[in-house]
Amino acid sequence: MLLKAAVNGGRSPAERPTVPVTAAEIAADTLAVLAAGADVIHFHVRTPDGGQTIRPEPLAEVLTAIRAVAPDAVVGTTTGLWTCSGPEERYRLVESWEVLPDFASVAFSEEDAARTAELVVARGMVLESAVWTMDDVPRLLASPTLHDNVRILIEPVEEEPVEAVRAARAMAARIREAGVVCPILYHGDGPTVWPLVRAAIEDGHETRVGFEDGTDLPDGTAAPDNAALIRAARALATD
Repeated sequence: MLLKAAVNGGRSPAERPTVPVTAAEIAADTLAVLAAGADVIHFHVRTPDGGQTIRPEPLAEVLTAIRAVAPDAVVGTTTGLWTCSGPEERYRLVESWEVLPDFASVAFSEEDAARTAELVVARGMVLESAVWTMDDVPRLLASPTLHDNVRILIEPVEEEPVEAVRAARAMAARIREAGVVCPILYHGDGPTVWPLVRAAIEDGHETRVGFEDGTDLPDGTAAPDNAALIRAARALATD
């Protein structure tokens, strides 16, 4: 089972002091989660005020720091619209990236996702596309880059675990019915993190954990760091 570590997202160190924010912290955390059993790493570039950005200079700083300590790590970042002023700026910023991540994520719940996905592929990055609801699935299936995806991320927005698992499985079934053969990854948020990890294991899909998605271990205790979350997910997969 491929396991992705989502190491920070927009999580504040006030919530967990070990959330990696600076380039050096993200690089060190990359080493830690790889040692704990992560296969790939997803990070968000953070600004000094705690925000998120996809501007080329800070992205290059993080990637350079990671590759200095973990040159073989497979790492990716977001193209989320919350990191910029809107679709046009997002396109310009991704187009201006000088140091490229191995992969980039594009959410098909967002405006202009298909064009951004085409740019990711055109620039030589590996694409992973995300759907949050069943309404996103037709847009994904109509996209020119559908069969360029290394994986499809299913990120249900339902907050109740049973409903989130049901929604993830329904989206996966629709995607498979359309002939998509690339891997599917389930992941949750907060109370749905571990139910979706378990569902991914049961369904033979990929999954992810990390401070972006949740801060607690399966037993409800606070995770001291991202590596502990990765070890917990690996333990569930081998039960």
